[in-house]
Amino acid sequence: MRVAAIDCGTNSIRLLVAEVSAAAGTLVDLDRRLEIVRLGQDVDRTGQLAPEALERTFAACEVYAARIAELGAERVRFVATSATRDASNRAEFVDGVRSLLGVEPEVVTGAEEAALSFAGSTRELTEGGPYLVVDIGGGSTEFVLGGASPEASISVDLGCVRLTERHLNTSPPTMEGVFAALAEVERQLDLAAAAVPLEQAKTFVGLAGTVTTVAAMVLDLPAYEPERIHHARISAADVHTVTERLLHLSHEQRAALPFMHPGRVDVIGAGALILDCIVQRAKAAEVVVSEHDILDGIAWSLA
Repeated sequence: MRVAAIDCGTNSIRLLVAEVSAAAGTLVDLDRRLEIVRLGQDVDRTGQLAPEALERTFAACEVYAARIAELGAERVRFVATSATRDASNRAEFVDGVRSLLGVEPEVVTGAEEAALSFAGSTRELTEGGPYLVVDIGGGSTEFVLGGASPEASISVDLGCVRLTERHLNTSPPTMEGVFAALAEVERQLDLAAAAVPLEQAKTFVGLAGTVTTVAAMVLDLPAYEPERIHHARISAADVHTVTERLLHLSHEQRAALPFMHPGRVDVIGAGALILDCIVQRAKAAEVVVSEHDILDGIAWSLA
C-alpha cells in the first residue's frame, strides 16, 4: 500500500510517502522531506498560532499536497502535536490544512504521540528491551518505556523552541539563562520520572532533529548524512561535550556547522541541553540515534 504520513510539530512539518506492507513488515521510502516552519512561534507567550507561522505552514502543505498527488498515495494521515494542542485558534489551522490536503488534521494527545514515536523507532531494533524512546520536539518531549509495546509514557511541556524563547534567546546564551533553563528542564524531568521509570531501560533511543544534529556533531560529519546518523551510537560523555560546545557558540558559528539545518540554528543549544539532562537522569551510557520516528509510526498505522 502506498501511504503518505505528515507530522506537523512546533518547529517543523515533515512528509513521508512510502510503500508499506504490514504482511511483509516492510516500509520503503519514496519521499521523505522536512520544512522548518516554526508553527509554534510565540505560542508559549500568546496562546495563539501567529499569522505568519500559519502562512509558512500552509505553504509547505501546498507543496506536500502536490507531491502526494504525484506519487499517488492511497491513504493520507496528518498528525499535529504540541503547538496546535496549546493554541486557542487551532480551528483556523485545521480548516487550512483540510482545504489544502483534503484530510482532517489530527491534533493528537501526548500519549498518542508517544505511542506513534515508539512504533516508528523500535520496529527495526534488534537489541532487547526495555527501550526508553525519547522524542525531543519544539514544544514538548515524549518519553516512552516498553519492550514489544509501550508500557509507560508521558509527554511534558519541554521543547527546544519553548526553552529557547523562555531562557536561551541571546547569542550565545547568558549563564543566568542557562541556569534558568537547567532548572526548568529538571522540573519537567521530575514529572517525567514520576510517570516513566527512566533508569529501567536497557536501550536509550533518541529521536528527532535535536538528537540527529547532536549525533552529526559527535560524528564530525562534513554534511548531514542520514545513512551514517541512523542507528549511530553516541556516548553520554560525547553528548555532554557537544552540548557544552553548542551553548558557547554564537549564532554565526552554529550556522557555519556543515550539517546544521538553518531552521535549527537558534534552538539547537536548548535541544542539546534537554538531551544531555535526560541522558544523565536516565543514567544511560549511550544513545542509539534513530532517523525513524513518529513519521514512520504514522505510516505504519495506515497499513
